[in-house]
Amino acid sequence: MDDWTVITDEAALREVVAEPPRAVADKAIDHVDEESARFLAASPFFLFSTTGADGSVDVSPRGDPPGSVIVLEDGRRIAFGDRKGNRRLDSLRNVLERPQVGMLFLVPGSNDTLRVNGTAQIVRDPPFAHRLAVGRSVPDLAVVVTVEELFLHCAKAFLRSTLWDPQSWPDPADVPSAGRMARSQFGMKVPAGVIDAALRVGNRFTKY
Repeated sequence: MDDWTVITDEAALREVVAEPPRAVADKAIDHVDEESARFLAASPFFLFSTTGADGSVDVSPRGDPPGSVIVLEDGRRIAFGDRKGNRRLDSLRNVLERPQVGMLFLVPGSNDTLRVNGTAQIVRDPPFAHRLAVGRSVPDLAVVVTVEELFLHCAKAFLRSTLWDPQSWPDPADVPSAGRMARSQFGMKVPAGVIDAALRVGNRFTKY
C-alpha cells in the first residue's frame, strides 16, 4: 500500500498551503493589456493545453517566430496559425469537443511567464490570415482564443530550474535523442540514428 496521505478536498489542501494575498488571488484580467501585448509579440514559444471529451488532457508545444501570436482588434481575443505537422490533430480535435484552453507563453532569457485561459475556436481562411504568415506560408486554419483570464506567473520556476543558464544545461550526450526514445517506447529494431535522421528530414519538410 502506498505510504502517503492523499488530499481530496480544498480544505485539506489549505491546511498545508495558506490562502494567497488578495492581490495575488485577484490578479487575472479578461483582456490583453498594452504591456502583455508586447510580451506576446516577443514570445516565440508557448504551451497549449486542451481537454478531450473523456476528460483526458493534452499539452502541445507551439513555436514560431516572435509576433506569430496576434492580438485582435477588440483586445479580448488572440489568434495563432496552425502549422503543418504530423496531422494527429490532438489539440484541434479537443477544441472541437471542449473549447476551454490554457496557454503559457515564454520569452527566451526572461524569467517571467504569461498565462492565458479562455475558450478557443478553429477558423478557416480568416481575414487576418496574412498576419499569421511565416515566410510565404499562410496557414489554412487559425485558432482564435477569447481571453477569460490573463495573468503574470512569478519567476520562481525559472530561477529554481536555472532554465536559461547554459552552465546548468546537461551534456547532450546524457540526454536521449528522439530516436532512442522511440526505440525504447515502441521496441523498434531500427537504429536510433536512422530514426533521428528521418525525423530531421520530416521536420524540414513540415516546418512551414
